[in-house]
Amino acid sequence: MQGQDGERDRYGARNGGDRSPGAPGGTSARASAETSADASTGAPAEVPDGRSAGAPAEVPDPEPRRGRPRSAAAERAILDAVIALLESGEPLAGLSIERIARTAGVGKATIYRRWPDKEELFVDVLRDMEPDDPPVSGTEGLADLRVMLESLRTRGLAQRSSALLHNIFAQMKSHPKLWNEYHGTVIAPRRLAMLEAVRRAVAAGELRDDLDVELIDDLFVGPMLVRTVHRPDAPLPDDLADRIITALLQGLAPAARV
Repeated sequence: MQGQDGERDRYGARNGGDRSPGAPGGTSARASAETSADASTGAPAEVPDGRSAGAPAEVPDPEPRRGRPRSAAAERAILDAVIALLESGEPLAGLSIERIARTAGVGKATIYRRWPDKEELFVDVLRDMEPDDPPVSGTEGLADLRVMLESLRTRGLAQRSSALLHNIFAQMKSHPKLWNEYHGTVIAPRRLAMLEAVRRAVAAGELRDDLDVELIDDLFVGPMLVRTVHRPDAPLPDDLADRIITALLQGLAPAARV
């Protein structure tokens, strides 16, 4: 998700506007206004376990109520609240919707209208902190592969430069439900896009057509993943994507001697 001005703050997250002075966890005035709007509807007050006083427990409706548009300021306040709590040392497992709502200055219902559970919220927090996925043509082969390889490199650089982002990924891998959500909604679509680019390159005659496309994809992605994930001390120069593509296209066998 992106904030209104498109700038990243010191956490690497999108900063969607000024924070109200003295508001906890980056609460904006507009987010507080949405909370007041919730109260003005006459909805019964919440009790600590998340239920309305005197009402049976219900699963909150993840969709916004008809007639009430989503508030970009409230979403920004919620994302900033999660980042602020993690930055203060709170572990992922210790964050509750109630704590996030209190820090953001919104009602829990405001969170549940946007995210049905913590896992989906945390995945959006990660998306917010990572560099945006670059646009690709969807019609080119090798050209789109290069763009996506470069995106892998820049995400690797972002994790190296942000201790918070690195720490979140380390914690996430010990929470299978969260990791599966991130893999299914972020990693899997990226991999599918790479495979489609490989298929376009094969169809265009840019790559061999006698190899399995998944093997070709692994040959392109593998070196970049080794550099960004398995060798955190390895250099990530600006021309790394081009060097990987050139090495694969030329092959590793020595040139034939004349």
